[in-house]
Amino acid sequence: MDLKILVADRQIVRPGDCLALLEKEEAPPEGGFKYFPDRHVYILNNKVYSDIVGLVSVEGGTITVIPLEGVYFPRKDDIVIGVISDVGISQWIVDIKAPYKAILPASDVIEGFNPVVHNLRSYLNIGDYVLAKIAIFDRLRDPVLTTRGKGLGKILEGFVIDIKPSKVARVIGKRGSMLNVLTTMTRCEIVVGLNGLIWAKCPDEQTLNALVRAVKLIEAKAHMKGLTEEVKLYLEAVLGGKRGQ
Repeated sequence: MDLKILVADRQIVRPGDCLALLEKEEAPPEGGFKYFPDRHVYILNNKVYSDIVGLVSVEGGTITVIPLEGVYFPRKDDIVIGVISDVGISQWIVDIKAPYKAILPASDVIEGFNPVVHNLRSYLNIGDYVLAKIAIFDRLRDPVLTTRGKGLGKILEGFVIDIKPSKVARVIGKRGSMLNVLTTMTRCEIVVGLNGLIWAKCPDEQTLNALVRAVKLIEAKAHMKGLTEEVKLYLEAVLGGKRGQ
């Protein structure tokens, strides 16, 4: 299909935004409607529109919108938790729940890195979790991560909880209020990745299970008022005398 693209690749769009114009000879009849659910676009009156909030992908004359619900949009200096998804000669590919693959350069992790000498799988292998910061990102290239910084690097212990990135702000709360409730009442160490992965190290399995259920409660009821108090009451009920003072 011959298109005149009106938006930039990787641009964020909303439902009803016009993305492209069709050439007359290839368009459906005037007033015709055609829907492409797998690409989240529809055609109406020779124009291509988005049906969701998402990220535009233009490839080979085809335009697609990638949903942002459940997807993290990277920003420079964000702290994220990622999973190693592939290992190259001089870099790791990291899944950070974003529309783009993230890159962790070997030179960032291994001092004096030499691809002839160093086997990257000896440092980080597929399935390993890393706590990292987004060092570089723009719409022209994939995000580049760094593990240089206090507390950053390979995650060796604890548990990772997965939630929708759109619910992260609710888990943190205003001025950190909800996160403070979680850490104080469970005595768990907690690091919230802005991409929706949360690391926790708890005193015991019972407390960890209570924390996981509390986080999932926040995710499910993020839109409701009085949630902080509900989480407090829940943790008091399940932990009883084990809770922090």
